Amino acid sequence: MTTTRLALIGCGGMARYHIHNLMQQQDTTTITAVCEPSRTAYDETAALFAAAGLAVPPNEPDLGRLLATYPLDAAFIITPHVFHHEQTVACMAAGLDVLLEKPMVMNAAEAVSLIAAQERTGRLLVVAFPGSLSPQIRAAARMLRSGELGRLLSISATAWQNWGPNTANTWRQVPEMAGGGFLFDTGAHMLNTVVDLAGEGFTEVSAWLDNRGRPVETMGVVIGRLRSGAWVSMHGCGEAIPSCESDVRVFCDKAILRTGIWGERLDIQRAGRTALRRVPLPPSLGVWEQFLAVRRGELANPCPPEVGLRMARLYDAIVASAASGGAPVSVA
Repeated sequence: MTTTRLALIGCGGMARYHIHNLMQQQDTTTITAVCEPSRTAYDETAALFAAAGLAVPPNEPDLGRLLATYPLDAAFIITPHVFHHEQTVACMAAGLDVLLEKPMVMNAAEAVSLIAAQERTGRLLVVAFPGSLSPQIRAAARMLRSGELGRLLSISATAWQNWGPNTANTWRQVPEMAGGGFLFDTGAHMLNTVVDLAGEGFTEVSAWLDNRGRPVETMGVVIGRLRSGAWVSMHGCGEAIPSCESDVRVFCDKAILRTGIWGERLDIQRAGRTALRRVPLPPSLGVWEQFLAVRRGELANPCPPEVGLRMARLYDAIVASAASGGAPVSVA
């Protein structure tokens, strides 16, 4: 198996989370270089490699110079949301395939532009939604689409985290850098996974958002109607006690599914049964492992850039409804 030469763009806390999984995939991946302007963030990342007894990848803070200097196959972009569009376009133009952290971009216009750039360059672009890339959500979607669970009736999703206190005084609460608040950040997983499970878009949504005194929303409730007529409710609480959890229930006329917004489980209760039972599925090392499977042609891309446009339009409708006191808004 050919080793993929990877550039890690961004070395913040989320990047360091992904690095732990990348270190378990040294047979398929070499982190050739990183691109991080913060000396502190790079030093913390370097310490992870040193502690694992691995060579520390060099840092080139200027993305243009990095792309011109190092022989690379792919980039994993894990930076503040405002930089996603420009950095992804630059990497694809340089001939790299890209795994891009969620949310894909800041707004629908950037999503349309990124789709055009991907088509123009012919490079692979996968949005790093762990739900879409998990065996659990893919299996759930197959079961729902097959008809074996019957007609979809409704979906109920909840995500909660102490996001407001944890991200205070960081870029995540600066609207010009983040693009939104809790529902656009952690809640992006909920919006994306719900639509993946539904297998169809919304016709309209009503929403209520609350900033709780912060610069961006940290709490939100959304109700909506899918094109088939099925109902969806989504509740995001970013002011919870220290925690980060989720629960998603899919109700069909022959079964109930339980999963999470990150695909952290998959249970099913079929008609005639009295309890949920775990669906056995193969383990996964996370989004990078799945990205490589897509890159090798072993898996159809579950997260092309079109999902970023889908989410941007849904979030725009949510914001518009909340601004109108919860009035129903059509989803483009």
